Amino acid sequence: MTSILTNTSAMAALQTLRSVNSSLSDTQSAVSSGLRVGKASDNAAYWSIATTMKSDNKALSAVSDALGMGAAKLDTAYTAVDSSIDLVGEIKAKLVAASEKGVDKTKLQDEITQLQAQLYSVAQSASFNGENWVNNAGGTVSVVSSFVRGTNGTVSIKTTDYSLGATNTLFNGSTAGGILGATGTASSKSIYGFTIGANTTQGDIDNLLTDVETALKNMTTLGSQLGSLQTRVDIQTDFVSSLSDSIDSGIGRLVDADMEEESSKLTALQTQQSLAIQSLSIANSSSQNILQLFRG
Repeated sequence: MTSILTNTSAMAALQTLRSVNSSLSDTQSAVSSGLRVGKASDNAAYWSIATTMKSDNKALSAVSDALGMGAAKLDTAYTAVDSSIDLVGEIKAKLVAASEKGVDKTKLQDEITQLQAQLYSVAQSASFNGENWVNNAGGTVSVVSSFVRGTNGTVSIKTTDYSLGATNTLFNGSTAGGILGATGTASSKSIYGFTIGANTTQGDIDNLLTDVETALKNMTTLGSQLGSLQTRVDIQTDFVSSLSDSIDSGIGRLVDADMEEESSKLTALQTQQSLAIQSLSIANSSSQNILQLFRG
């Protein structure tokens, strides 16, 4: 039966065209954005996971920046310690020279005074972003090392701590403490504050040399500690970078579109759209044929 009120063929063709157009719109969106899950309605579970992991990746990026800041502080401190070891080595050489008979100890002291002043200058200048790890009164300094999401969904920031103290700083913020400012056990004088002159005995020089050796040993230990911490920060930096890449890859597996598949679907849907339009046109034209029945 043909009806001028209800065209079932056109209704079916229109429904098919609507379905094809909807699928085509989704495919075109995936092709243009590169995402098969661009919003929650595409796949609520995958969208939720990807959104959470993207926010975690932003936190990891901040951790990477913080690690870079910590590495810079460590580099500054290590450079100061390394330079100070060289300066104390020069002071040691001057003390050995002072052991020779007939040497003008006053002239040697002039050189030692300049080296001592340079020691404190190096320690004072070893500051980065307002923090100085080698000219410090003590306490604990921290470097952000990681962002952790627990299995129960809780998040936390992990830090690497480093304790500053008498044997972990060159000076304690003044010239009266730290490895170079503290009173030596043999000479009762600090590396920074001792002086020699015409009345300085060989026994006094030997005691100073003993304290210099102790200072060099402590400075070498300090340099080793800073170096170990540098290595740890470098390893953590590499790990954070690799972890961020892994998360990006995981997110991609959840939400990225397969462009080869989407390209194939787009071609097929465009063909289906053309056929659906033709089918709708044919169904609509069937109503026009009824006019032929009323022509004489």
